[in-house]
Amino acid sequence: MATVLPFKALRPTNDKVHLVASRSVDGYNPSELKDKLTGNPFTFLHVVNPDFDDGVKTKPGSKERLAKVKRRFKSFIREKILKRDEKPAYYIYRQIKSGTEYIGIIACTSIDDYMNGVIKIHEQTITQREEKLKEYLEVCEFNAEPVLFCYPNNKELDDYIAERSSHSPDYDFTTTDKVRHTLWVTSDDKNVKLIARCFAAIPSIYIADGHHRSASSALLGVTRRKQIKNYTGEEAFNFYLGVFFAESQLKIYDYNRIVKDLNGITVSDLLERLKLKFKVEEKGETVFKPTRKHEISMYVEGKWYNLISKEGTYNSSDPVGSLDASILTGHILSPILDIHDLKTDKRIAFVPGIKGAGALKQAVDDGKAAVAFGLYPVTMEHLKWIADTNNIMPPKSTWVEPKMRSGLVIYSFEEDNQ
Repeated sequence: MATVLPFKALRPTNDKVHLVASRSVDGYNPSELKDKLTGNPFTFLHVVNPDFDDGVKTKPGSKERLAKVKRRFKSFIREKILKRDEKPAYYIYRQIKSGTEYIGIIACTSIDDYMNGVIKIHEQTITQREEKLKEYLEVCEFNAEPVLFCYPNNKELDDYIAERSSHSPDYDFTTTDKVRHTLWVTSDDKNVKLIARCFAAIPSIYIADGHHRSASSALLGVTRRKQIKNYTGEEAFNFYLGVFFAESQLKIYDYNRIVKDLNGITVSDLLERLKLKFKVEEKGETVFKPTRKHEISMYVEGKWYNLISKEGTYNSSDPVGSLDASILTGHILSPILDIHDLKTDKRIAFVPGIKGAGALKQAVDDGKAAVAFGLYPVTMEHLKWIADTNNIMPPKSTWVEPKMRSGLVIYSFEEDNQ
């Protein structure tokens, strides 16, 4: 049974929502970030980059920086840039990007569901990053960017979302990256109960993106429970912000690899060694993408190749070993190119499939890499297979859309949310 609850969100006022909601700070290069901060006094980037306003530099992640983040957040509330809803609500959210529509529900979930396995994971978290994010939550006490969850399609929920989204929205705006964002607030008792009942009938939900945010929220909750003598389980820190999409509403893109050099071997040597494990088909100069599982595209010295895994190169009953990312690492990156740790090796970089196969070609043609490899996207069924069997995917195996905006719907730990 999944715990997916309504809450009293802090949200931008209608006249400023298009100015407040921002991409994740990691999505901007330094020049873009400066332009946004200079030209827009309402962007949520001022909250997460408070040094810009007073000109006093602080160390990222330091107590001084986090205290400034919290003060800036409070100022957004005082200045009425953000307002708190009066009743607990679910928030129907739709994003339209490049002609693709995604629609789901923003709500809160329980750290207990994360700890007891109702929330399924497929990615290993890094302890140091968990601790850093926990420190952020401990001081700042708000979630501004929801974890991305998916759940099995539920007809009653699908029907309600379709009906609610046919009415006039509370927000409807398009950002400068040509993405349209629409939001409907659901706070009436009848439909709040309907949504809660539908989610309560779902045995498991899956993290699509946001493993570290989930882990850090649980870590904070465990810490605070130890500090409170008679905690009830209803305190705000027992919950965290998520956006929940039916499986059919998410899109999983490939996540590809570029490698700086060929580890001292020639292209002809590389091709000969590849033939031991793959059927190698030359595809010429036209951009080529894999068309099915267990095909890997390769671009090197101006030519594309299709690498088709031979029988025996993977175990189809192994959820992790049968991933194309695992096949690439096990038969090419590690034994031929001498890349063993994808998290730390500086000779390898990752390119999300949403950028297109042309980005791989460009990286090689520009001399940023010697060779590029393209993978077929992981299916939702395979992701769930890995999560359901308590396995972990290799790093950078999936790029999941949609990506959410920060500051659109905020969950605060400090005031009454229920």
